Amino acid sequence: MSVRIDTDKDTGVAVVTLDRPEKLNAIDLDTADRLRRAWREFRFDDTVRAVVVTGAGERAFCTGLDRSVTVEQPNSPYMVDDPLSSVGPKAGDLWKPVIAAVNGMACGGAFYLLGEAEFVVADESATFFDPHTTYGMVSAYESVSMAQRMPYGEVARMALMGTAERVSARRAYEVGLVSEITAPGGALTAAVDCATVIASCPPAAVQGTVRALWTAREAARAHATAQAPQLISLGNLPLDEQAALFEERRKGFRLR
Repeated sequence: MSVRIDTDKDTGVAVVTLDRPEKLNAIDLDTADRLRRAWREFRFDDTVRAVVVTGAGERAFCTGLDRSVTVEQPNSPYMVDDPLSSVGPKAGDLWKPVIAAVNGMACGGAFYLLGEAEFVVADESATFFDPHTTYGMVSAYESVSMAQRMPYGEVARMALMGTAERVSARRAYEVGLVSEITAPGGALTAAVDCATVIASCPPAAVQGTVRALWTAREAARAHATAQAPQLISLGNLPLDEQAALFEERRKGFRLR
């Protein structure tokens, strides 16, 4: 199963685990569909009052869209079919709090999930980067999501440096992307502890607060993402050229 869900009815906390460690928890179409269904199911399950999302294994939280996925695109710069556009909880109209627990790599399409979490807990091994430009792709939706969480210069540097540089958990904490750093392997426990506290509060107050916080960001985000399809259509290299760049990718990177 590509996504594993464990729910503790006593605490009201559900843990959603991307369970493709052999693929560095990259999201294929089945995983994307399962995430969409999970968020929708949680809307109707009153026993779930807070959610933690994480990745299986030690190497990665999520490495974005699985490169084996092929999505046919309309022949228009104004329409882009993005298979990850609805994998986040807010896209699924879920206003219960979601906390991300990050271990290992979080890159590219992982930002769809991080961008729609209330906050991020990461262990010391976590690294963050955006590979799009290295492979001739526009970082649009990902950069918009990160621009809601990090200073402009930090988002710009991460997006433009591509695979040549990765942001350490410490630096991510310093710039506000991460709210807590744990010892290796400790992010999930710390995130569940936070979720348990939140789930113990009256649900209507918690969900109203989540909605209020999101409202503060929503207008700017909506205006920015409306431009994304055209930017992607105009700026992305053809798929075969992207694949060639991926095969020739740099093996090394600088950690900051």
